[in-house]
Amino acid sequence: MNLGVLSYSLAVSSSLVLTLLLVTAWRGRPLGSLLLAAVVTTTLWAIAAAWVNGFGTTAASLALQLLEILRYATWYSLLFGLLSYFDAFRQRKRYVVALVLLIPLSMLPMLLFSGRFPELPSQWGGDILIFGQMVMAVVGMVLIEQIFRNVHQEQLWRAKHLLIGVGAAFAYDFIFYSSAVLFHTIDNEMWVARGFVNALVIPLMAVSVARNPEWSGEVFVSRKAVFHTTVLLATGFYLFLAVLVGYLIRDSGGSWGKVFQIAFLFASLVLLVLLILSWQARAWLKVFLGRNFFKYQYDYRDEWLKLIHTMALDRSGLGLRSRAIKALADIVDSAGGMLWTRNEAGRFQHNASWNLKQQITESAADSSLVRFLEREREVIDLSEYVQDPDAYPGLELPPWLHEVELAWLVVPLVIDEKLTGFVLLVRPQVPRLINWEERDLLKTAGMQIASYVAFLETSEALMDARQFEAFNRVSSYVVHDLKNVSAQLALVVANAQRHKDNPAFIDDAIDTVANATSKMDRVLAQLRKRSSDETLKAVVRVCEVLREVVKIRSGGRPVPRVERCDPELQLLTNREQLVNILSHLVSNAQEATRDDGEVLLRARSCDGEVIIEIEDNGCGMDERFIRERLFRPFDTTKGNAGMGIGVYESREFVWSQGGEMAVRSRTGEGSGTLFRIRLPGYREATPPRHEERMPEAVRG
Repeated sequence: MNLGVLSYSLAVSSSLVLTLLLVTAWRGRPLGSLLLAAVVTTTLWAIAAAWVNGFGTTAASLALQLLEILRYATWYSLLFGLLSYFDAFRQRKRYVVALVLLIPLSMLPMLLFSGRFPELPSQWGGDILIFGQMVMAVVGMVLIEQIFRNVHQEQLWRAKHLLIGVGAAFAYDFIFYSSAVLFHTIDNEMWVARGFVNALVIPLMAVSVARNPEWSGEVFVSRKAVFHTTVLLATGFYLFLAVLVGYLIRDSGGSWGKVFQIAFLFASLVLLVLLILSWQARAWLKVFLGRNFFKYQYDYRDEWLKLIHTMALDRSGLGLRSRAIKALADIVDSAGGMLWTRNEAGRFQHNASWNLKQQITESAADSSLVRFLEREREVIDLSEYVQDPDAYPGLELPPWLHEVELAWLVVPLVIDEKLTGFVLLVRPQVPRLINWEERDLLKTAGMQIASYVAFLETSEALMDARQFEAFNRVSSYVVHDLKNVSAQLALVVANAQRHKDNPAFIDDAIDTVANATSKMDRVLAQLRKRSSDETLKAVVRVCEVLREVVKIRSGGRPVPRVERCDPELQLLTNREQLVNILSHLVSNAQEATRDDGEVLLRARSCDGEVIIEIEDNGCGMDERFIRERLFRPFDTTKGNAGMGIGVYESREFVWSQGGEMAVRSRTGEGSGTLFRIRLPGYREATPPRHEERMPEAVRG
């Protein structure tokens, strides 16, 4: 058997295998039919070429050239079918198809002038025929280029191996026929090698067929068969290279060449055995074949929707942490698991379980398991670790992990390349092995779930912070009230020695102590019962409130006074809080005013509202201070003597009553400040009177 027969026989064998796979999976679909026609024509063409190389009859040569033309026509049809399938046609589709298919059909008359093939015929018709075959190869490459240019990358993934294989065959034909046109002779070596070329591109076509079952049906090739076949072919190729290199060593090694050849071959055989027995090499090859020659096991759209559905909906009554475990467990049919997350101290602690009653009280900060997950961020298969610990270098399992029955997988939870937790899954009821695809899916799902868990922990931390904030705010209000009570009692103590024999002073002192006691009792009752303002509201007369405020602040300088007040004004509000906020505003006015200055209180009605004003002629405030600091809590100009919440609390109270507070002020001694409070009146006020608005008012 000559080399040409062997070459084309190999092409026949490979194309025949693909033909059988397509026939068994054929479902009558258009693309499948076109692909089957192209592969069958290629098979017949390879058979004719092998016959020509073996026997060289004229009839066989004529059949070969006819099948050559039909081969191009069928591959053109498939390429046009791909353009239609991927919606890559733009305009004048039918005319383009007819024009291109006319090229191989126009070659048929040329067969009448061609002689014996593969030798170049002496007639001019033979030159035209070969030139036409070169043109057909060029047209085929142009069609493939158009597919690559117009098809979207995601779609191209499904057909790129087929296009590369067919394009490589067309490119080789172009070089082959170009050489024949230039030198007016067929290169016999290129003709023989053409069979090997067509045999080598068939596996690429098979990859695209496997990736597109909707073209003709499901073409299935066992992963185990592909793995062992690949190992066998790779071993043969390795031995061939080893023998070739050994021959070169012997040929160039002089008198020691044979010794070096034997040593090299022995080392090559030892290395081959090590590679065949290496778990890592086998694992790498399986992953490589699975990623590049088989379709994916999972529908990732469905898996992602299922994960999001599990995390977003709590129909089973599970908390988010338990649902996170369940979402990972559902991917690999695990029967249960537990979640470990990093606490504030930086240690990992067990804080959730799903379908697993065992509780682990230990924590881990710098254990070997944590270090491995932080370094590798890979899924740990504990059964694989038991069989081959070297697959996980540097990993030592903690003692608590041995206590968990049926412990199976450890999935890291990673955010921004930082380990925030991990999930331990137990074995499913039906034993199974996980491959590279499931590992990648678990790692990716773990990153998504890590964001959910981190969001939950952030929300919980924010809730705790808000609770502390609420507690601190209440404490600040209580301290503020205590400060006011303390100031009243301190005033009594300061005047006791001088006026203790004065019966009027004794009466005022008793009233002050009684008022302070009553106020503290109400504060304590409000804290204990958490009473709302609504339950403490009552109808109060505004003038009485102003007089009480004046009485409370009469110990300070300048002494405040009520300049104007309509005795009919009434409010439905919490009297105690209203007195407190007005007292605080009066106190601030006194502190900002010289002893010989004025602090005036007014009250009137306007459009059904009660307007209370507190005005002084003190140093005033600038606009920036009013805008940025006046109403900000815990911001004070009094140093350690103030809490910085009096004005803020006053505005909050006014807002809670449906009113508003405005302030007008200018800097400079004697410029003064005016606080204006608007509150809804209790009953219809007297006919409204025009009120001059404050053009410079800054609303809080």
